[in-house]
Amino acid sequence: MSLELDGPIAIATLCRPPVNAVNDEWVARLDEILDQVEADERIGVLWIRSSSRVFCAGADLEFMRARLFTEEGRVRMIDFTRAMQDVYARLERLGVVSVAEIGGAALGGGFELALACDLRIVADSAKVGLPEARLGLLPAAGGTQRLTRLCGKGVASRLILGAEIIDGTEAVALGLAHWSVPAEQLPAAARALAERIAQLPRAALAASKPCICAAADGGCDGFEAELAGSSRLLAQVETQQRVRRFLENKP
Repeated sequence: MSLELDGPIAIATLCRPPVNAVNDEWVARLDEILDQVEADERIGVLWIRSSSRVFCAGADLEFMRARLFTEEGRVRMIDFTRAMQDVYARLERLGVVSVAEIGGAALGGGFELALACDLRIVADSAKVGLPEARLGLLPAAGGTQRLTRLCGKGVASRLILGAEIIDGTEAVALGLAHWSVPAEQLPAAARALAERIAQLPRAALAASKPCICAAADGGCDGFEAELAGSSRLLAQVETQQRVRRFLENKP
């Protein structure tokens, strides 16, 4: 996984051919990238994409084969899955907006990565899903939780219990993704999206994210979160300057 900085946009490119399969090193590298993005206050958007047609096909099969058939190996698999949960949760909490550009297959742990992002833009021909039940498994890197919060129990049950894989157009219709475009238009559309969001103040985006999450969390008072976030933003010089310019331009 490589990282390129383009002004306020950090571009993380999945580049582990042939299918960007997930293993220990992959997870550790994503964690390192989040360190870099978090530490650089110039960055407002993390754009995650792939260098190949496949976005990410999930866990590395050789990695699984080496661990599945012994008790010690299965314990290590659970530790690995917990590490995936942790890094995806960190991505979800990141103080910048994360955008997943999905041009091809995003399955299992690969789609769980996309679900941890704030925004998803997909090619209409892309294939996405959580088909772990076909192997007698479940999507345990946060897939059951994020998909249910995102689309509701009915859609999550359909896709997870049916091990269903759908295309980008249906992913948007069901609420799994935000935009679907023809595959040849996807890179330009994803860049335009990242550039538009990158023009917004990082502090405002960072303050908005936990408020959005609070709406889905019955244990949080989202209204108080709005007030606390607003209080911090009102004290920001950038906020004051933007509001002043807005008021001065009003007739």
